[in-house]
Amino acid sequence: MEQFLQKAKDAAGVCGSLKAGEKKRILLLMANALEENSAQIISENKKDLSYAKKHNLSNAMIDRLILDKNRIKAMADSIREISSLKEPVGRVLEGWRVDNGLNIQKVSIPIGVIAIIYESRPNVTSDTAALCFKSSNVSVLKGGKEAQYSNKIIAKLLQSVLVENSLPKEIISLLPDSSREGVSKLIKMDRYVDLIIPRGGEGLIRFVSENATVPVVKHDKGLCHVYIDEDADIDKALNIVINSKCRRVGICNAMETLLVDENIAPLILVEIKKAFLKHETELRGCEKTRSIIEIKEAFEEDFYTEYLDNILSIKIVSGVDGAIEHIKKYGSGHSESIITENYTIGEKFLDRVDAACVYINASTQFTDGGEFGFGAEVGISTNKLHARGPMGINDLTTYKYKIYGNGQIRN
Repeated sequence: MEQFLQKAKDAAGVCGSLKAGEKKRILLLMANALEENSAQIISENKKDLSYAKKHNLSNAMIDRLILDKNRIKAMADSIREISSLKEPVGRVLEGWRVDNGLNIQKVSIPIGVIAIIYESRPNVTSDTAALCFKSSNVSVLKGGKEAQYSNKIIAKLLQSVLVENSLPKEIISLLPDSSREGVSKLIKMDRYVDLIIPRGGEGLIRFVSENATVPVVKHDKGLCHVYIDEDADIDKALNIVINSKCRRVGICNAMETLLVDENIAPLILVEIKKAFLKHETELRGCEKTRSIIEIKEAFEEDFYTEYLDNILSIKIVSGVDGAIEHIKKYGSGHSESIITENYTIGEKFLDRVDAACVYINASTQFTDGGEFGFGAEVGISTNKLHARGPMGINDLTTYKYKIYGNGQIRN
């Protein structure tokens, strides 16, 4: 492990010295390499799908695993978009001159070696590798065993482009020991690794957070809510809640709990049930909800649950204050949305809800680096320090102070 990480650390020096134009050229070659080798990627992906079916993984998990020509093209296009983003390294963030004549500049620099631990989706391999490379960081990637064949071929193709351009392949590396013991070692290697980004289930996040000596930016669960206010537009509300839940149910920005103002509940819940029945969504409701529509009972534990499945909890609340209190108790700080035509109520929700992303009259499924114009993301941070929400290239930099003097000494 130490030898592997020492090579990664050495590669960080090389990566940090690359010019913007060179990084862009190499990223475009990486995008081409993925598309040109689609058949090979799909062949390896089939091995992962076979494993998934053999081990009875959920349909949502299998959907996240699947790679076809369209998804591979999307991966390549994501790298192309990342390549065209404004250079994140070397930006003068602030600059000033102090009374003694020193000229001080706060300048963005790479973090160094970033280890990313993730599950399921093999496109994370190419997205995070490209984002790290664009921001002049070395990436150490640890994907889940359910996607091991897909991850290996994607990483191999990206590394081949590095080698063909006389760069160390360790700029993009897969962790050689992907066991729990290997992860346990990795997260304590603060001599070599500058940042750990875990993204996945609660168990993974808790284990890394409690045991790491390397700094961690958590990408915790997405227990997302949509609140329908009494001043909501009904048609708008129905479209938004269906999209927030059903567009893709197995992702962290999918709505897990629907909150409905008590004053509008008798009018809208029947329509909500009809809409979700078309999508075969299992509905679970509080006692008040079940007095209006016939659905399964939602227990206390349901409101703490990130289903990542086609299941939705519904709770009737007393106005925007009731919604805010519910989210305060059960939310995970990821993404929350209000549907209302009342400007004052909408602003109150946006200001008082403590989450990385808060929406008014829009689906929670927009919480995504690509949708935010970042090209892609290394994940969606639920931390409050350093980075919050979708992490793009600028969040993969830190800074240093450059101080220009002319012989000054301190009294």
